[in-house]
Amino acid sequence: MKEVQLRDAKATLSALVEDAAHGRTAVIARHGKPRAVILGINEWNRRRDVPPLGRPLCAAPLDEGELPPRDPAL
Repeated sequence: MKEVQLRDAKATLSALVEDAAHGRTAVIARHGKPRAVILGINEWNRRRDVPPLGRPLCAAPLDEGELPPRDPAL
């Protein structure tokens, strides 16, 4: 994954989009700090379709007290 400064991303947006379509993700940085990511639609769909871990956990048929207490320090 390459990092591109915002001003360069503006100038090369078409190329960044084409790269993303071919699986080459780019991080866009502003003032040296990562601010956004450009990724292809196939990668976006793959990531979007992965359910968060909390969903199956909440749906699990567990009774009160079957899970250990949550550590607030974590």
